[in-house]
Amino acid sequence: MKQSSTNTILIGKGDNPVELQLRYGNRHGLIAGATGTGKTVSLMMLAENFSRRGVPVFVTDIKGDISGLAAAGKVSDKLLARADKIGISNFTPQANPCVFWDLLGQQGHPIRTTVSEMGPTLLARMLGLNDIQSSILEIVFALADSRGLLLLDLDDLKALLTLVSKERKTISAEYGLVSAQSLAAIQRSLMNFDVVK
Repeated sequence: MKQSSTNTILIGKGDNPVELQLRYGNRHGLIAGATGTGKTVSLMMLAENFSRRGVPVFVTDIKGDISGLAAAGKVSDKLLARADKIGISNFTPQANPCVFWDLLGQQGHPIRTTVSEMGPTLLARMLGLNDIQSSILEIVFALADSRGLLLLDLDDLKALLTLVSKERKTISAEYGLVSAQSLAAIQRSLMNFDVVK
């Protein structure tokens, strides 16, 4: 998509163009709205255009909505009609240079990190834990912090979960209820995660 100026990034266009002046590109911003209002497309436009200007862009995308940046889009009649309606001529889809980072190392560049650095929130999402199981994983991480235990890999986490299972009543009294069933569910999820990995 052609830019209206070398000093701006065109984010979108309705009745009027919406542009970001490059000198403000280092400021904090918020893109919010209901489902289907264009949040992801706005983020993609920013990432694409910063990349074209030589600015490295790092995007965390747990759901994979933005992964389409790596391949040129397909031109459809609907897309061309929209481009024409908002005054964009000679529209040509383009791919963007992307490196996919992958915690499992199966579909992209492997990320090397420790379980402690990953943290309970991301790990809970990766394991597909429910809210109760996620809160127990937070207790496990808090216990590791309080005892000065560094969780380097999944074996460390499994060992800590075994310890929590043995000391469950004491830990529950100090941190909140840790049910045996939820603890077992986390251990099963870890076992399945190890198989996938």
